[in-house]
Amino acid sequence: MVDRDIIVVWSSRGEIARATWKYSRELIVWPTFINLSRFLTALHCCLNRRAKLLIDSEMIRQTTQKASRIASNAFAASRRSSSHATNIPGGAGYTGNIYHQMVPVYEEENLFRHVKSPNTISVIGAPMTYGQPFVGTDSSPALLREQGLLKDLSTLGWRVEDNPDLDFNKICSEATRNHPRASQPNAKHSIEVGAGNKALAEIVESKLKMGRFPLILGGDHSIGIGSLAGVLRAKPETGVIWVDAHADLNTPDMSESGNMHGMPLGIMMKELVPDRRVIPGLEWMEEGVVPRLSPDSLVYVGLRDIDKAERKCIRELGIKTFTMYDIDHLGIGRVMDLALEHLLSKGPNRPIHLSYDIDAVDPLHAPATGTAVRGGLTWREAHFVCEHVVKSGALASAEIVELNPTLSDGQGASETIELGYQLIAALCGERIF
Repeated sequence: MVDRDIIVVWSSRGEIARATWKYSRELIVWPTFINLSRFLTALHCCLNRRAKLLIDSEMIRQTTQKASRIASNAFAASRRSSSHATNIPGGAGYTGNIYHQMVPVYEEENLFRHVKSPNTISVIGAPMTYGQPFVGTDSSPALLREQGLLKDLSTLGWRVEDNPDLDFNKICSEATRNHPRASQPNAKHSIEVGAGNKALAEIVESKLKMGRFPLILGGDHSIGIGSLAGVLRAKPETGVIWVDAHADLNTPDMSESGNMHGMPLGIMMKELVPDRRVIPGLEWMEEGVVPRLSPDSLVYVGLRDIDKAERKCIRELGIKTFTMYDIDHLGIGRVMDLALEHLLSKGPNRPIHLSYDIDAVDPLHAPATGTAVRGGLTWREAHFVCEHVVKSGALASAEIVELNPTLSDGQGASETIELGYQLIAALCGERIF
């Protein structure tokens, strides 16, 4: 029971509902049937708040007026309570400035116990595009830096090492000229992807062995091959949390598209690709310390678009999987508790690598990505994933991928880059309190 009715009417200003609820305890959302995703989001809010859903058109005028008044109060409250402003014209569903204060980790807390003191973060730009068919993912490392990322990492208490972006154009062009074989149709651009990931694996491995925290800015998700190879060479016991709408468990034999951004986990598992030398460009993965990921060292969070062959593999390999159904059913808090319990129950001091594909988030909040799927994580759920892994103290490395500003309009691109930037901040210790 609630002590009063709550009028629910949708406003086209995407996040107004959250601001309204936070500052006034009244939730106003106006569901229009033009956008099914937004309507379902509104309905989900209603059910969570036990609110009354009103879609009577006669209510539109007075409720939108009330929405504007409450939104104004919300912005006033945010200005009073925050000292840090980020100017995002039309971004994140608002018009004007969004106030966002960086709150650093308390010095006495050891939230990054796998990083040597003084805590140093090594930012690695991996602007890969060859794992999928769209240009644009190569621009996101620079755009994330332009948001003020390096300065804010420093504010959070990190010593920041900013490495030059890997020059994949040079690396990959040289590889294609010198490689004796051609890429296969069912593993598109495998020579380019392989060469780029070899360079990425080497730098990730070296930074981990130096006791630093590698923060990898993609690029498409085929860079997961290199980041995982580097992580597992340096710390073979690492557990992996894969936050994604897709399983990325394909192999050249299974893939329906041949795009290698859907293959990084399949390539890392011996059960699926016993000898990676059969894939042109990946011969280096069978040399020296051979990086492999065990199925019980992987947890999926947020899946909702899984290929038929991948479903079969997930079941047969027993991979711990939390789909969006599980998040709806259990709540994101319980899901993350279970994910961490699975990875840390046998080794409480085990390091964790978190791979975050922005398409795990609902396209209402992150439209600028190549394989958007409705029904994803909400804005707060997306942040909670990062915050909860950091709180465990086990996070040792992370990557964020598939931000592509060319695949949305100006506002959608700004919203997606801003969200990616905020998720990185959460991964690096930013907190609400």
